[in-house]
Amino acid sequence: MSATYLPTLKQLQYLVALHDHGHFGRAADASFVTQSTLSAGLRELEMLLGVTLVERTRRVVRFTPLGESIADKARRVLREAEELGDMARASGRPLSGDLRMSVIPTIAPFILPRILPSLRERYPELRLFLREEPSAAACEGLHSGRTDCVLLALPYACGEVTVEPLFDDPLLVAFPTDDADPAPAAFKPQDIDETRLLMLEDGHCLTEHALAACNRPELRAEAQMLGTSLHTVVQMVDNGLGVTMLPEMALNAGILEHTRVEARPLDAPHASRQVALVWRRASPRERDFKLLATLLAESH
Repeated sequence: MSATYLPTLKQLQYLVALHDHGHFGRAADASFVTQSTLSAGLRELEMLLGVTLVERTRRVVRFTPLGESIADKARRVLREAEELGDMARASGRPLSGDLRMSVIPTIAPFILPRILPSLRERYPELRLFLREEPSAAACEGLHSGRTDCVLLALPYACGEVTVEPLFDDPLLVAFPTDDADPAPAAFKPQDIDETRLLMLEDGHCLTEHALAACNRPELRAEAQMLGTSLHTVVQMVDNGLGVTMLPEMALNAGILEHTRVEARPLDAPHASRQVALVWRRASPRERDFKLLATLLAESH
């Protein structure tokens, strides 16, 4: 086939935008074009391929099975095209240009305020775009090309990625200071009252790390998983509603300041999580990611 008849990157961008947003208007806004321009570009793509990719109705945008497959392939093609630019940037000054990093919510508020000022000072040509989201969404975004790298906590299965461990982050048990029973110097898993354990809601890997460290199935069954952020959980503990488990980085960042909450170490095997930076294997910006990982580790 002549290159003249190949789909254009712009057409593929329109297709992926529509797949992401499920709505022509929102997809057009995200692509910075009018809705008619986006719609015309997609019709040209369908005519070029000789297939229907999207079923259009007044209320619903529905991709055909082939449309789903082609949208997935288009996403990979766009990612490869972006990496052409990455290769050029990687040959120039380190940590310059745009870089998109996802950070999980149990890390972002505790490490970013420490690292961002020095990062701006040392690498003023870097434009770092941050996205706070749970591990599953962050890893999906990494493989789809929405994100360049992810700062998360291990163990977590993020697919085919390069992993750069940064540091271990111990887990501690936090409790109200006015609890009737005196607190031990360190909590053993059997010391934790499963009926009073407050944890982040499902989807946050910190909950899985903490429960795995305790190795008590009844904790998983009885714990109340209702917090949307560590700050919210700490407020519930401060109000005498129970106890929780916190990563050391949150304490170092002052999460317990102005509360009547104390924390003690968790005395158990593997009572920590490992903070790591991950990126797609064979990325042309690996040098940048390794340098960023070094800076993040130094900030700990």
